[in-house]
Amino acid sequence: MEDFVRSLYVSQQGCYLNLDLEVVVISHNGRELERVQLPLIEQILIFGYSQVTTQVMRECLKRDIPIAYLSRMGYCCGRLIAIERGYRQLSRYQQELSFVERLLVARQIVWAKIRNGRVLLLRQERRLQGGDFDGNVEALNQYADRALRAESIEELLGIEGTAANCYFAALAVCLTSADFVFGQRSRRPPLNPVNAMLSFGYTVVWNHLLSLLELQGLDPYVGCLHQGSERHAALASDLLEEFRSPIVDSLVLYLINRQLISAVNDFEYRDGGCFLNDAGAQKVFEGFCAKDGRKSGGAT
Repeated sequence: MEDFVRSLYVSQQGCYLNLDLEVVVISHNGRELERVQLPLIEQILIFGYSQVTTQVMRECLKRDIPIAYLSRMGYCCGRLIAIERGYRQLSRYQQELSFVERLLVARQIVWAKIRNGRVLLLRQERRLQGGDFDGNVEALNQYADRALRAESIEELLGIEGTAANCYFAALAVCLTSADFVFGQRSRRPPLNPVNAMLSFGYTVVWNHLLSLLELQGLDPYVGCLHQGSERHAALASDLLEEFRSPIVDSLVLYLINRQLISAVNDFEYRDGGCFLNDAGAQKVFEGFCAKDGRKSGGAT
């Protein structure tokens, strides 16, 4: 394995994480699956039901390595962080931001989200050599300009929502596999494989951002665009907006159009929705690792 900081994803059910000196050992039913050096880990994400020993927890707390516990579909149930991270030095500055300052930041977030979506569509238009997104691209240009002139958060959210509908309508045309049909964005629950991949990918990136905010001493529950609550880290949601298209959406298109994921074998239908199964989640994790130049060893 290369010496770089990574996130350790544990998506296979029933895994057991133990510590061997400075190495996290992941096993399943007594069979060792992988060994990851603890100094190279930036966070651990447990999807579903796996066991983490007290030794691993204590060492992660000493090293400021968060452990996040998520459902199999990616919803964050809670996080284990060092006690020092409860004292966020920069949070008082967040609390003192005025309405105008928050609005200025929120405008830039929405503008960047729309512009990044526009760039992705332009690249797909060149790749398809026949796809016509001119109307959508021009509309996104106009929505981006309007976002910079919005006079309230409510107006800004309205622009963002309209732009998202325009963007996803064009994104559906970019899917070249007949097995993956994407009519519109559906969230809770996602209703088809494309929506399942998008929701899962957004959740993974959201958890990365949440860890970074905590490590920097910021309060992730105080945002500029989204409304925070005791269960919603609004600042993480704010930052996610700019990364949806270049990281998650582009990965989803890559996996589907290259036929690296199966609409039949990598998903399961339950609880009124469609979700990635263990094999599908593994492929998405490997895609994330490949996109930033990392080996897929960080995904179990």
